Amino acid sequence: MSKDLPIEPPIRPINHLAIIMDGNGRWATNRGWPRLVGHRRGAERVREIVRAAPGLGIRWLTLYAFSTENWKRSTEEVLGLMAIFSRYIEREAERLAHAGVRMRFIGERSRLDPNLQRLMGGIEARTAGLDRLNLTVAVNYGGRDEILRAARKVAEAVAAGLLDPAHLTEAAFADRLDTCGLPDPDLVIRTSGETRTSNFLPWQAAYAEYEFTGTLWPDFTVEELAGIVARYSNRERRFGGVSA
Repeated sequence: MSKDLPIEPPIRPINHLAIIMDGNGRWATNRGWPRLVGHRRGAERVREIVRAAPGLGIRWLTLYAFSTENWKRSTEEVLGLMAIFSRYIEREAERLAHAGVRMRFIGERSRLDPNLQRLMGGIEARTAGLDRLNLTVAVNYGGRDEILRAARKVAEAVAAGLLDPAHLTEAAFADRLDTCGLPDPDLVIRTSGETRTSNFLPWQAAYAEYEFTGTLWPDFTVEELAGIVARYSNRERRFGGVSA
């Protein structure tokens, strides 16, 4: 699908959608192809979902691209994924900027290839003033790792006399997370039939709604996303309270 769909935004729009993009490797294996073929097809799917998101009322979109646990995969697959990330940034930079998409990355970058780090920083700077869609990609991201790094920042501030532990609030802790400045996700979607959260945004998604679909990520269409968005609009969100 090459164009935005003329979809009516739902009554209760999703301000922030997060997606665990799972199933690329299985999609390729099922067809007798190398796993990297599935990852390349998955990148094409990202392009379509990003293009359609604003028309569905989504202003913030966070995608789980590579976890801290994914380093356990073969060297060939890891290097191939890093190359796909680099090509995506290089090829999409102009398109994203023209479409008003701000792109950011979360996760620990120090282990990533220096050239990839440079590309990430470059597109972040180039799109910093845009806000039609806020696209965040999690690369070398793990929720526990993120919380641990934030806890270290808190400990350092306390040790330096800059923070009284008694005055530490949830908001002050959240400001030390990678997602500082981002709203919490309203809905988290995981593709491929798995029903676990895989260490993705554990702090931020504490009150998020979840949707698990058996569709492998390369087959996840804009139409299926629109259906999930429509179902979400009928959910009642009480955040621990009682409905009126």
